[in-house]
Amino acid sequence: MSYVSPPDFVKHMVDAGESKVFMSTRDTLIRSFMAGAILALAAAFAITVTVQTGNALVGALLFPVGFILIYLLGFDLLTGVFTLVPLAWIDKRPGVTIGGLLRNWGLVFAGNFAGAFLVAVMMVVTMTYGFQTPPNEVAQQIGSIGEGRTVGYAEYGAGGMLTLFIRGVLCNWMVSTGVVAAFLAKDVVGKALIMWMPVMLFFYMGFEHSIVNMFLFPAGLMLGGEFSVMDYLVWNEIPTVLGNLVGGLSFVGLTLYATHYRTAAKRQPKLPPLADHVASR
Repeated sequence: MSYVSPPDFVKHMVDAGESKVFMSTRDTLIRSFMAGAILALAAAFAITVTVQTGNALVGALLFPVGFILIYLLGFDLLTGVFTLVPLAWIDKRPGVTIGGLLRNWGLVFAGNFAGAFLVAVMMVVTMTYGFQTPPNEVAQQIGSIGEGRTVGYAEYGAGGMLTLFIRGVLCNWMVSTGVVAAFLAKDVVGKALIMWMPVMLFFYMGFEHSIVNMFLFPAGLMLGGEFSVMDYLVWNEIPTVLGNLVGGLSFVGLTLYATHYRTAAKRQPKLPPLADHVASR
């Protein structure tokens, strides 16, 4: 069968989380670097398509290509390890500790940022001919995204911060749903189709993805966006990371683990007392 039942695929999730904890530093950094770079290229591609067509839905339809490539190539995003790695610790897998969990998260964050930042620099160079020409239309859009998603939130104070955090939660709720649902299929086409839908939804709805933002905001700063590094960190990246953690772990990892892997005992039917049963006959 090409379909994997939920109890079976949740076991694969826990196994995957355990495997990532014990992965070497070199391999973790390489895989997370490539994931950040590919996702940044996908974001640049989607924004370019959106600007050139004037249709945001077209960009959202094409953006999941990057996620699908990352999954099929076995690379790691911070949003994914937020969901998978804690399950190995909760399941008490031998040798899996909080220290190992935090080590994995830290290495993946660093690798994702390095990959996304490199692509940001390369894309800015290509869009300005090595900083020799004014930003083109796509570059201007990237700069405006950076401003709108930092100082734009700051204008609303606590309400803006809450909105940013919830958008981070909703983002990884959808993204991680796509990633773990890919375990349901055994063939490439099935995995791609399952991932496509929730990832498209998050991108079109404008939810906040911490690794996509590792590309957008450095690129926006280099293109002259009117916001600062501190604006980026306080009014986007840090709250987005926390929201992504809550969304992926709470609404995807823990719910699937609780109901399909640590399933509660079934309720027993209430039978009539034996005397009543005999009397009724």
